[in-house]
This record gives sequence, structure tokens and C-alpha cells, in this order.
Amino acid sequence: MKENANTTKSSTDSTFALQEGRRFLGSLLGAFLYAAGINLFVVPAGLYSGGVMGICQVIRTLLLEYLNLSFGSVDIAGIIYYLINIPIFMLAYTRIGKRFFFKTLAAVTAVTVLLSLIPTRIIVEDQMAGCVVGGLVSGAGVGILLRMGSSGGGMDVIGVLLARWKRDFSVGKINLLVNLGLYAACLFLFDVEIVVYSVIFAAVYSVAMDKVHTQNINVEVNVITKADTAALEEEVFQELGRGITKWAAQGAYTREKSGILYILLSKYEVNRLKTIIHRHDPQAFIVVNEGVSVDGNYLKKL
Repeated sequence: MKENANTTKSSTDSTFALQEGRRFLGSLLGAFLYAAGINLFVVPAGLYSGGVMGICQVIRTLLLEYLNLSFGSVDIAGIIYYLINIPIFMLAYTRIGKRFFFKTLAAVTAVTVLLSLIPTRIIVEDQMAGCVVGGLVSGAGVGILLRMGSSGGGMDVIGVLLARWKRDFSVGKINLLVNLGLYAACLFLFDVEIVVYSVIFAAVYSVAMDKVHTQNINVEVNVITKADTAALEEEVFQELGRGITKWAAQGAYTREKSGILYILLSKYEVNRLKTIIHRHDPQAFIVVNEGVSVDGNYLKKL
């Protein structure tokens, strides 16, 4: 029995490592698409993306055009973006969790390196086409990052923190407020045409990100188990940050005592939850219902 338990645990750990490996590779793909969209469509057209990256682009323009500084072929916006994200990393580590922190750190590092390596060249001459294609590519990239349980840093992390502090906030609302302020400032610094095209890009970017990222499809999971669930519950609290409701139950046929754990979470946390459950009780019975409507004190994640 002990050998079987060790074999099951080893298999579960291997599955978890494989899943995390795939998610990491997916995050790198998302980082590449985002950086490619920015450097191949946004920067050559002189446009400004939203959020923290948009602020970094404005700072870069001010340094280059108003202070006449030269940085060669390196896109300084990526480096500024990384520096601004350092205090945000600290917040992610202390307030959201270690796993999210390390994934976000890796993603932002990849984005910064790729922004410096991918050349800024004009691929599409038409500015409107560049807005649309650039928004689709970079928005899909960020959507993949979020879907892999990571983020590109910046307003995504701040939005999650504010949502935990006050339920009325969301990542989308925070991004909207920041973008309104950013583009209002751009109206005083740059041509109105540039601002209009930047707004179009931001709109397409947001739609593409939402279409790819369906993180907040709500899922309810019922776990029926006969094992002691104390360690399982603690790992769910620590790794997923989700609450659990417990019921005492009894098998109608066997008359054996069992317990039911009821957990609400997002669709892309389900595999991680299953891995945790199987690690503590390979015989647990798991029922998953997708697309449930949730109202009240429920945490929506990235």
C-alpha cells in the first residue's frame, strides 16, 4: 500500500510539473506576441499603448525628443517598464503570493528582453491597419499570459490588489482610469491624430485580450473524500487563495462517513486544484460545474 501511495504521489508531482512547464512555455509565447505587437506595429507608427507601458513610452519620447538623449538601437521603454515594475513585484510577492510573483517576474523579464531585441520596423504602412493588427497581436499575447496564471505586471497586478481591497474595483476599471489620464496628457504633448489612433489600438487590444483570456469563467467544484482534509485545505488556501465550505456526509450504500468540500474558483485554476486533491487523496470523487453565476463576496482574479 505504501509503495502504491508513493507511486501515486510521484505521478501526481510529475503531472503538476508538466502542467507548470507548459504554462511557463505559454507565458513565453504570450510575452513574445506582446513585444512583437508593440515593436512591429505600435512603435513604428508612433502610437502609445495603454497602462504602464504607455506611460513608459511617453517617458521615452520625452527623454529622446525633449532632452535629446540617445540610447542607440535599444528601446529604452522596455527598461523603464522593468524599473517601474520593481515595486509592483514587491507588492505581488507580499500581497498576492509567491507563485504569482515568480511567474510575473519571469514574464516581465521576458517582455523587457524581447522589447530590446525585436527590431522596430514598419511592416504595415497603413496606420489604421497597424492599429488593428498590433492591437490583436499584443492583446492576444497579454491574454495568453493571464490565461497561463501570470501577468505582464503593471496595472494587472495593481488591479488585482485594489480588487482585493475594495470589491467595486476590477482590472478593467483600473486600466480604463489610467488610460483616460494617459491619453488626456498625450493630447497636450502630441498630435491629436496620434492620440486617436492610440485609442483605437487600446480598444482593439482590450477586446483581443478579453477574447483570449477567459480566466473568470466561474466554476464550482464538489470534492467527496473519506480522507483527513486538513493538509489539503491548507494547500488550497496557500496556493490558490480560495475558500472552502465543508459538509459532513454519509454514503447511502456503504453507510461510510465522508466529507464534501465545496470550492468556487476560475476555470483555469481547476487543473491546479485537481493536482492538489490527488496529491492528498487519489481516491477523491471530484464534480466540476462550469459557468455558474456567482454574486457576493467572491474574488475575481486576473
